[in-house]
Amino acid sequence: MTEAEELLWEKLRNRNLFKERFKKQHPVDIFILDFYCHKYKLAIEIDGDIHLEKDIQEYDDGRTHDLEKLGIKVLRVTNKEVKEQRDKVIFKILEEIRILSPL
Repeated sequence: MTEAEELLWEKLRNRNLFKERFKKQHPVDIFILDFYCHKYKLAIEIDGDIHLEKDIQEYDDGRTHDLEKLGIKVLRVTNKEVKEQRDKVIFKILEEIRILSPL
């Protein structure tokens, strides 16, 4: 795992914070997701600078589309966000879980 993935994993593996299990490097179809929560069908992808390149962005868009066809919500954050604004990233994840939670 990258440094940013390790930093976020420290928080994701804590069930007290997120209440559900996240798996790291989880396979779905032909893809390996950085982090995945089965209950909420939530994938978290941490993108480095290479993901700013046009061809990589196009690939990411296609990958996200394919995952959404499988019913998976993809939340993308950057390495920089994880390293410099981890609380903001945690809030984003908690907000997605709230949205995806059954009433």
